[in-house]
Amino acid sequence: MPEDELSPRALGRALLARQHLLARAPAESDGAAAAERLVGHLVGLQAQNPTSPYLALWSRLEGFAPPYLAATLADRRTARVAAMRSTVHLLTAQDALTLPVLTARTLSRETRGLSAAELDRIAVRARELLERTPMRPNQLGPALAPELPHVPPNNLAYAARCLLSLVQVTPRGQWGASMATTWTTAESWFAPETVTAAPDLVLRYLAAFGPASVADVQAWSGMTRLAPVVQALGDRVVHLRPLTAPAGRNRTVLLDLPDAPRPHEDTPAPVRLLPDFDNVVLSHADRTRIVPEDVRRRLVTPNGSGPGTVLVDGQVGGVWRLRRERGTAGTRAPGSVTLLVEPFVALSHQQRDELDTEAHAVLALLAGDVEDRRVEVAAAS
Repeated sequence: MPEDELSPRALGRALLARQHLLARAPAESDGAAAAERLVGHLVGLQAQNPTSPYLALWSRLEGFAPPYLAATLADRRTARVAAMRSTVHLLTAQDALTLPVLTARTLSRETRGLSAAELDRIAVRARELLERTPMRPNQLGPALAPELPHVPPNNLAYAARCLLSLVQVTPRGQWGASMATTWTTAESWFAPETVTAAPDLVLRYLAAFGPASVADVQAWSGMTRLAPVVQALGDRVVHLRPLTAPAGRNRTVLLDLPDAPRPHEDTPAPVRLLPDFDNVVLSHADRTRIVPEDVRRRLVTPNGSGPGTVLVDGQVGGVWRLRRERGTAGTRAPGSVTLLVEPFVALSHQQRDELDTEAHAVLALLAGDVEDRRVEVAAAS
């Protein structure tokens, strides 16, 4: 096989290597600093569910413990912000200031029906209000209503979320803590940081998700018209070709960093349990490198919530969820927690052992206060 061609398995192994899902990143003495660096390398973690970033890091960082990430939130080194694809991500301070700005054009599409002048008025007034005192969305909307009384307050609050970099203030998102979503601006929450430009963002994406096409970068970021940006990168990237293409599609040129890891396609890929909406399964236009087409359909749920996924031999090969049961009525018994796994593929003995180890460790992470913890693995379906 020519050096500039990659088989589907090799493409998947390259992605997993950069995501630290072939081997966890080494443990460090400063766990919080290691967590912050990995969040930066991954260009953020999907965080609609506040616990998801913790499991995402646990799957990628040796010796990870929830207080490491919680400390970065408390110290304002990371934050939960709406960014790529208008979804909530946990980002480093620098990225929280930068990525929503780069993707603002995309986010603004959600504010159809409002003129540019009206959007400017919302942004200016929302910034004034939120930098004076953090607000919940149901407080911000009515506070903005005098500016545009003909627009529903909920729409005004969402418009502000789209137009500004809004941080969810702590303790929201901290392990074991709870708080209603409350916003302030990233600029008031963090000290000023160096701004990342679009070309640098493309290179960071390739470091975490490559090799990838321009369409992949656009699908991940929500940005459009990136072809000229990529063309201007010159010899900072190399051009590769997938050995095959999905049915009905032509082979697309893939971009990559010259020295990025591209392991052999036979490199072992251990079983991993990932949280709902993990970025590794969402960040490409063509996801077949990690999500087989027949599996993709099985990940769609009626209510739009995503299951946790199980990686088997480098691809999504099952889903998992937690089932919590209350204790006996009239007692203080905490009940039980069961981690239910539904494999889509037959598991070898080694893969079953790896699954048991990972599943019990995830249970300890997510339900360590419950003594009765169990793992149930269904027959492959």
